[in-house]
Amino acid sequence: MINRVVLVGRLTRDPELRYTPNGVAVANFGIAVNRPFTNQHGEREADFLNCVVWRKQAENVANYLKKGSLAGVDGRVQSRSYENREGRRVNVVEIQAESVQFLEPRSVTANRSGDDQGVGAASGSSNYEGNVGFGQESQRHAADLNDDPISNDGKPIDISDDDLPF
Repeated sequence: MINRVVLVGRLTRDPELRYTPNGVAVANFGIAVNRPFTNQHGEREADFLNCVVWRKQAENVANYLKKGSLAGVDGRVQSRSYENREGRRVNVVEIQAESVQFLEPRSVTANRSGDDQGVGAASGSSNYEGNVGFGQESQRHAADLNDDPISNDGKPIDISDDDLPF
């Protein structure tokens, strides 16, 4: 049997961080994943999925991601049911995230939201601060990409065949 899910999408709401009575962190968030095709009207559709992440990863997700953040989720599908206040049985299907990757640099998230966000993999290690990714070196590299003379600006590149290494 295989139950594996890999998703890349944007959060549809801010993560909700809670703690169990035993003090275990759990965060819930929604993610929208675009479908790779268009519908009959030529419009792109998306699937909206609920995700759950536990322990240190839950705290990292709650601290560093917010609505609109681009994230990668690796986990499994899990179904559960409960009885609501009216006494009806409610079935829920959600993604139990085992790993959540933060896929945008802080500057992109900060520009969109006005807040400073962390980037990197939400891991269960206690040394998360050292792995927040997109450090100064990566930020300098990202700034260099903005000044790239060969970036795709729609103009032809003036280069001879003799200059190519192949």
